[in-house]
Amino acid sequence: MKFVVISGGVISGIGKGVIASSTGLLLKTLGLNVTAIKIDPYMNIDAGTMSPLEHGEVFVMNDGGESDLDLGNYERYLNVNLTKDHNITTGKVYSSVISKERKGDYLGKTVQVVPHLTNEIQERLLSVSQIPVDSSGQTPDICIVELGGTIGDIESAPFVEALRQFQFRVGHENFVLIHVSLIPVINDEQKTKPTQAAIRDLRSLGLTPDMIACRCSKPLQKPTIEKISMFCHVGPNQVLAVHDVNSTYHVPLLLKEQKLLDFLNKRLNLNADIKISTESLKKGQSLLKNWELLCRNVDNSFEVVKIAIVGKYTHLKDSYLSVIKSLEHASIKLKKKLVIIWVEATDLEHQISIDNKASYHKAWHSVCTADGILVPGGFGNRGIEGMIQAAKWARENDIPYLGICLGLQIATIEFARNVLGIQDANSEEFFPNITDDKKIILYMPEINKEKLGGTMRLGLRITKFQKDTDWSVIKKLYGSNEQISERHRHRYEVNPKFVEQIESKGLVYVGKDEKNERMEIFELKDHPYYIGTQYHPEYVSKVLEPSKPFIGLVAASSGVLNEVLSNKQLLKYNGGEADF
Repeated sequence: MKFVVISGGVISGIGKGVIASSTGLLLKTLGLNVTAIKIDPYMNIDAGTMSPLEHGEVFVMNDGGESDLDLGNYERYLNVNLTKDHNITTGKVYSSVISKERKGDYLGKTVQVVPHLTNEIQERLLSVSQIPVDSSGQTPDICIVELGGTIGDIESAPFVEALRQFQFRVGHENFVLIHVSLIPVINDEQKTKPTQAAIRDLRSLGLTPDMIACRCSKPLQKPTIEKISMFCHVGPNQVLAVHDVNSTYHVPLLLKEQKLLDFLNKRLNLNADIKISTESLKKGQSLLKNWELLCRNVDNSFEVVKIAIVGKYTHLKDSYLSVIKSLEHASIKLKKKLVIIWVEATDLEHQISIDNKASYHKAWHSVCTADGILVPGGFGNRGIEGMIQAAKWARENDIPYLGICLGLQIATIEFARNVLGIQDANSEEFFPNITDDKKIILYMPEINKEKLGGTMRLGLRITKFQKDTDWSVIKKLYGSNEQISERHRHRYEVNPKFVEQIESKGLVYVGKDEKNERMEIFELKDHPYYIGTQYHPEYVSKVLEPSKPFIGLVAASSGVLNEVLSNKQLLKYNGGEADF
């Protein structure tokens, strides 16, 4: 097993995840089987109980693991399905070590950070890297390991020490370290001092970078590269210039131009140590061609499609990272230029017109001028009435609408209020003491109400399309499959007692769970595109294989839905796995 470790310095949020994903993608173009691990130094067991405004989106894997958003980047770029074990946190490591100590596994020894904690980290790296992550079922050839946080942080110290030991454990020919650093530009001069200091700190901890990926707003000048090479003790060919580009999808090609693959091939002795089949090599070459075509589509000027995202975490765009990426995937596939209009749901509520008329009018102008409306998932009652108003506008004005998880629930509430005439219809989430005759959304009976971590309905679940739904647009988008598999993350669901009444008025639950008990997909008849999904389709969208509900939203918003529905190749459904 070969390991490529990505670390970062100077500042957080420097783009380690994109570098890691891009490096993995390039290795896949060689025909290699690639996996990825994210190390997060926080004490949480997982990201499930963290606010999106605190740490960005919570990503969900097939097995129900709730993880850091970078796991989503890996899956989208590498076309793999990772597990909860691929996200290693301080909480998981300490929990395991303490559990072993309580059982007496350490034979009376004093349990310490070194060697017990660092050994635990290394064992996890070795075992998790062996897990097959694609449909081939083969053990990966190479593992990308991203170390979260910034070198020098007290939280990441045990992991840095574990990696220092790990490089000798696996051998020099099996371990490469790429350090991502920042080159600020001040008065048009590219400053290298922060990078020099970061590399000095890294070396003092026992890790020597094989390559330095320099993030900069502009392409690195030759003197800058030479200065970094001289003072950071690397060759000029080991300095990667990662300047700002049109999109993150261009980064793999940018790294390829700088011969990253040539360096890794030589440094890790890939040709000699790993046997690559002819079939794998052809798939890799096809992947590279498809990616180059994708980037050309990104660069071209196409018809603009404006999608309003009406959410409650819009102050941190990373809260909706998978939603953003899924819209991008669909837009690129359909050769449309995506413009996302961010609308804070609370700004749509009438009460704000008293306090801030400007925000109220701006929000409604954004919603009313959008080609399509998307209401993503979320928790809590803040902004709910604004989302309900957005869903009402889309329903009454034939505006394409996609509601995800909470978006399905609030659209159902809106329908119950304004079509069924159930005044004050609402959700048990927002009003726990609501009477049964108004409880349109209820708490799932099997869910633990006391323990929040990892207790939701999580992971890959089956959705079955109901009989007599051949008219359904969403079913056609999925290639008329009788059942699909998508990932879930929710505690609340549509109250089955109201389903018959709702469907009698035209809002049909065309998809239900395997027992036909839970409402998974609704679709409004005689509407251009009014779809709600209880599952999160954004979690399985891949760069080269966009999610079907997102394809539908962008197509309907662009006026090309009928053309899409007649394209059999576009509607090919791979169960969440891209076909390169």
